[in-house]
Amino acid sequence: MSTFIWFCGLVLSLLLCPLLPGLVGKLKGIFVGCPGPSVWQPYYDMLKLLRKGSVYSQTTTWVLPLAPLVTLAALLCAMLFLPFAFVDSPLAFEGDVIVFFYFLALGRVLGVLAALDTGSSFAGMGASREMQFSSLAELGMFCILAFLLRLSGRFSMSGLLNAADSSMWSYSGTALFLVAIAFFILLLAENCRVPFDDPDTHLELTMIHEAMVLDYGGPDLGIIHYAAALKLWLFTSICSLMIVPAGLLSGFGGLLVFVLAQFLLGGLLALVEAVSARFRFLKVPQFLLGVPGLAIIAIIMLLLFK
Repeated sequence: MSTFIWFCGLVLSLLLCPLLPGLVGKLKGIFVGCPGPSVWQPYYDMLKLLRKGSVYSQTTTWVLPLAPLVTLAALLCAMLFLPFAFVDSPLAFEGDVIVFFYFLALGRVLGVLAALDTGSSFAGMGASREMQFSSLAELGMFCILAFLLRLSGRFSMSGLLNAADSSMWSYSGTALFLVAIAFFILLLAENCRVPFDDPDTHLELTMIHEAMVLDYGGPDLGIIHYAAALKLWLFTSICSLMIVPAGLLSGFGGLLVFVLAQFLLGGLLALVEAVSARFRFLKVPQFLLGVPGLAIIAIIMLLLFK
């Protein structure tokens, strides 16, 4: 039964992930005083792009058309290790954290190589910024993993994310709250959201992710949009699993809580984007370095008060 619930969570994630950025766009529009696009707009855009053809420059190689497929495949493989609906993944094993983040790194590296393959100065600029900010975010991610490892004593994604039950929140709730804030900051940075980037603009001075995909069109761009929505769902899944105490509900009740937590985090993301502006690039590294700071404080609190 637990495997079936996990599989239902995986299937719902694959089907509903484009709805999350659609909800963020809709709520963001409402918060700033306009109707906003339809929550189904990402589905419309992807279907429209899948019906078109792809055009490649003569200066590009096989890397450019291959990168979207490899990125999507890497994200799908990484999702197999997540404990959907608070149920441990049937593929979980000790050390799968390393495999999980290697899959994410594979997608990033292929995206950067494809941007460089175009020979475009805009794409090269976006690739440079992507690697700079991701290297800073990596330090914060390792610190968060160190905290979860110390808290749970396990080294699998299911063990790390399903460790925070009600009893752990009772004596280490403050430390968990700090780590949740730190991971939410990483969520914004890794998914190129405001205040780190603006996914709705193509202005030269503000582009990171959009600069890397300017040379794509048709089905390739549709796959990139779906992969971006899937990555956002993946990171919100980790954040919701960290926040919601494990074992609160089981079965289909846990699946419902999991999905509701996803969309509540989407509402929080829309609120953050509505009330904040994009940082200057000189401020982004300073903000990202606050993530390991919060995680280290949480680790110290855990060691002192556990």
